[in-house]
Amino acid sequence: QVRLVESGGGLVQAGGSLRLSCAASGGTFSDLGMAWFRQAPGKEREWLLAISRDGSKIIYADSVKGRFTTDRDNAKNTLDLQMNTLKPEDTAVYYCAATLTINTNDYDKEWLYKYWGQGTQVTVSS
Repeated sequence: QVRLVESGGGLVQAGGSLRLSCAASGGTFSDLGMAWFRQAPGKEREWLLAISRDGSKIIYADSVKGRFTTDRDNAKNTLDLQMNTLKPEDTAVYYCAATLTINTNDYDKEWLYKYWGQGTQVTVSS
């Protein structure tokens, strides 16, 4: 079964940057559409970005467009999230997620993703 493990979270000042990583195992990584979500205290889980199986298409939520980007290395079975110009409101637990569904418009739906990482905490101080 697919297993996802995240790393790279931590504490950063507003305006700074962090890079998160997601390592996948137990399946064919290139068969997986991937996404990043986050969940802040007292809020529902929020979709951030999705990336296609070959990495050629990336779709962004308005809240992160222009500040965050994602990329994947299918040879190394890894997915990265580059976060720039961080704001205190970016403070949350960040998750990577995977789906086997092909050609869907539901890329921003939590239920689409059947495999999830454990989450990594990102804290942005003001």
